[in-house]
Amino acid sequence: MRERVAENVYVFTSDLYAQVNAGVVVGPDWSVVIDTLAYPEETLELRQFVERGLGSRVRYVINTHYHADHTLGTWLFPGAVVIGHAECRRLLDTRGRHALHEAQQNNRDLHPVEIVLPEVVLRDEQISLRVGRKRLELMPLPGHSPDGIGVLLVEDRVLFSGDAMMPLPSLIDGDVESMAASLRKIPRMKLENLVQGHGEVILRGEIPNAVRSNLTYLSALDRYVRRVQRRKSPGSDAAGADVEDFGKSRILMNGLAAELHARNLQALLHRQPARPRP
Repeated sequence: MRERVAENVYVFTSDLYAQVNAGVVVGPDWSVVIDTLAYPEETLELRQFVERGLGSRVRYVINTHYHADHTLGTWLFPGAVVIGHAECRRLLDTRGRHALHEAQQNNRDLHPVEIVLPEVVLRDEQISLRVGRKRLELMPLPGHSPDGIGVLLVEDRVLFSGDAMMPLPSLIDGDVESMAASLRKIPRMKLENLVQGHGEVILRGEIPNAVRSNLTYLSALDRYVRRVQRRKSPGSDAAGADVEDFGKSRILMNGLAAELHARNLQALLHRQPARPRP
């Protein structure tokens, strides 16, 4: 599915996997792709729209984080300069290569896929990229993963948040406090549109409530995990903790919310020791 969110700014949403979002910013001479889609055929449709439909070439691909559903299509843009966080480069070169190798053993369709590492990296700083009259600000937004970045289109007030913002936060590879800190930055940006890593584009009037909902979920999750960890058998308690008890609907992300919530609980229960609240 394709949606125009500003002049020469498009969002592509996967119909095949978890409503993953990718973006395209079209300039007068070349274009920028923000993330790719999970399946090669969908990323190829995106590329064909830019190259054949708009007559533009993709000069840059921005990886908001290293996870495969956002990066495996990068190899389909040969010659493009890849931008990401320094930690994204490291994780793609280690975990990313290992995960792809394992997946290729069981899926012939993945045999042509190659890991492409970011050539231009940022760390704790912001960097800018100009596409015609548009200025893109790339900034760290960790929490879903340690390498997360967001891309703000300054003139259009559109933020591509990567998975720092999703209909239901995902912490399997992340950290509650880092994600909460990243989420609190979003309302201060005075956005017109918020493009989540997955799910629908959030409009200006809906953004504060959407961010607040995720912060409330994170707070409830953190309290629950701390409480359970003080008991002797934390694993047995997680099974009965329904996502709707934490303020989120189970139909989010095409019904994946309950599974994702369960994985959040298991990850946090096995990872973080009980500690006093700061």
